[in-house]
Amino acid sequence: MSTLSQEANLKEINAYKKKINWGDVSAVYHIFSSSLGDVDGILTHGFDSAYKQILNPNSWNLSLLGASKGADGSVKIKNKAQISLRHEFNDMGYELHCYPVIDGKNVTQNMINKGNCPFNTWLPEKTQMLFRINSLVAFSMYCFQSGDEADVALLKFAHYKVEELITTLSESFQIVAVKGYSIAEFYKEIANRNGNIHNQDS
Repeated sequence: MSTLSQEANLKEINAYKKKINWGDVSAVYHIFSSSLGDVDGILTHGFDSAYKQILNPNSWNLSLLGASKGADGSVKIKNKAQISLRHEFNDMGYELHCYPVIDGKNVTQNMINKGNCPFNTWLPEKTQMLFRINSLVAFSMYCFQSGDEADVALLKFAHYKVEELITTLSESFQIVAVKGYSIAEFYKEIANRNGNIHNQDS
């Protein structure tokens, strides 16, 4: 039976999962994969998200950032806004949180039309959580205890997708800190707490 390539996309991983399990896919896999599908298309799907909102230059305090517009209408930034990111794991799953940084400190309260804030409007309840991957903690435990090749591939895909989205943010912002475990580090911590690190069958 053919195995997955290291660069397999979400569609290929899901198809492989069904193939090796005769179409029988667990509920936790389905929930995790579906949520990951939303994150995979976060910049191309039509629905809005905090992640897309903060990448929109119209939401930035352009005068603070020394912005100018090119002849083609593109915005050129002299000073990138500073942000801090945090990996959060909870009962819902995994979340990437974002904080504007002002004078070296994370902003955790509402900021509306404040001259020193890099965003015109910052409402933590709406913009702090950039996106969520549902059931990641439950899926990580399931993957460690009884995961097959497709489960491990899906978890790796989640890790690489989050890292890719952070890299995209770094193109528009100066990321001064990324705190908390990454998805890969979180999985290793589960393995460490439950004995030897989970080794896949080769």
